[in-house]
Amino acid sequence: MDTINYVHLSEHQKELLDKSEQVMETAYNPYSHFFVGAALRTTDDNIITGSNVENAAYGLTICAERSAILRANAMGYRMFKGLAIIARGEVFDTEEVSASCGSCRQMLYESRQISEQDLEIVLSTTKKDKIVITSIDELLPLPFGPVDLGIDIKKYQT
Repeated sequence: MDTINYVHLSEHQKELLDKSEQVMETAYNPYSHFFVGAALRTTDDNIITGSNVENAAYGLTICAERSAILRANAMGYRMFKGLAIIARGEVFDTEEVSASCGSCRQMLYESRQISEQDLEIVLSTTKKDKIVITSIDELLPLPFGPVDLGIDIKKYQT
């Protein structure tokens, strides 16, 4: 993992992070009041965004990362190469980056297997003053996905 600041990001990384910052404001978060935005970059350079959506039955809450994956799938995209995540509280900015939960990491890993490449992940504080560049392979050691079950993923590669 590398820690850098916004000015040292590539243009592609900045674009992805900026899109995740914009969509963060669409979060439906009446319980936690925590805003999270995610932006996925497809292998053909489209950007698909998602924000967290909470529910009174807390277990039904969908994180921003999974929201973006589900939206991308509904749009016909399953091949990804990058993701950016940014978060903030209702009355505070984050001082540390917010990383994906375990459920999101598993879904991102499955996307990684379908894409047949690691996913670069950009994690940022609200003010973009601390940014961590990592990957799903680094965030989810000893993973397990469809390939490990002998699933032929070729038909899902769109």
